[in-house]
Amino acid sequence: MSHYQSKFKSTRRSLLKGTGAMIAGMTFMPRFSLAEEEKKLNLYNWDTYIGEHTLDDFNKATGIEVKMDLFADNDELFAKLKGGNPGYDVIVPTNDMLERMIKADMVIALDHAKIPNMANIDKPFQEAAFDPGRKHSIPYMWGTLGIGFRKSKIEGGVVDSWKILLDSDKYAGRISLLGDAQNVIGVTLKYLGYSFNSTDAAELKKVEDMLVAQKKNIKVFADDNGQDLLAAGEVDACQEWNGDIIQVMAEDQDINYAVPTEGSLVWQDTMAIPTGAPHPENAHAFLNFVLDAEAGKHIAETIKYATPNAAAKALMDKSYTENPSIFPSAEIVAKCEPSLYLGEEATKVRDEIWTRIQAA
Repeated sequence: MSHYQSKFKSTRRSLLKGTGAMIAGMTFMPRFSLAEEEKKLNLYNWDTYIGEHTLDDFNKATGIEVKMDLFADNDELFAKLKGGNPGYDVIVPTNDMLERMIKADMVIALDHAKIPNMANIDKPFQEAAFDPGRKHSIPYMWGTLGIGFRKSKIEGGVVDSWKILLDSDKYAGRISLLGDAQNVIGVTLKYLGYSFNSTDAAELKKVEDMLVAQKKNIKVFADDNGQDLLAAGEVDACQEWNGDIIQVMAEDQDINYAVPTEGSLVWQDTMAIPTGAPHPENAHAFLNFVLDAEAGKHIAETIKYATPNAAAKALMDKSYTENPSIFPSAEIVAKCEPSLYLGEEATKVRDEIWTRIQAA
């Protein structure tokens, strides 16, 4: 499991605190068969990661009462369901965790006929490398990993390449990288023209050599506070998540965010129905509701992340739809990749490379 998920998830949602998502205590119903499902739905979600009145709106539209329980990161989600589903109907895993859960038979195949609003999904999100044919998931929100920078300190005030962080001494001692193997190695692979998810030994050796050589120029490998170092003026450029940089951009006009032209990681949170869901019909109805244009608009307005719902996006203000920190250009997105679950062996190889980089 990549380290970024537990760190980043909490951080990127700290930006959303105070949005007033409706939360009720979780209760689980006994497993007995009904001719028609009871009007209940159990949702397992990230904190403050739903529209302010989405659950109430769904209840008014369908009569189905939603009870929401919260998890802190993907590992907690996986652990909760690993031994069997305790009663959840809808879960919100990130792309590589979803892939892991598909392989472990922990989520069910969706009945697309019951989710006609899948037609509202923006074209790039109708297919997914981690879930071919979107058989098990709908896209919920997405974002990128890029470079946060102080315009006044960067030559020309513009960043368009990973070079300034990975392959240059121009800003020696004034740059930071994330503190985890998967994402630093992944973007270095992208900079060198390879896949973010490469397992090729020769390509990974080039990455290791480059990062060992660059290490003397890096101020710190920052677990989850690159945006704070940037805001405090301790670094001039940092590798960070778009949500974290958007947070400090709101307070400092000199800070900006860019996804390098070589491409990067694009993360995607999904909604899926876990195996053993007590209310699968209601779960399908909820997924369809989330993909409704108006419902999707409200969710995006509340939580401020990029929506993959084209119908919802069409209703949104230009301050949202034309913000390049939220929505990079199609050309840039086309060069980005999702992080895939590469298996235990490939993860171990990257961890060993990372250990050597840190020790260098």
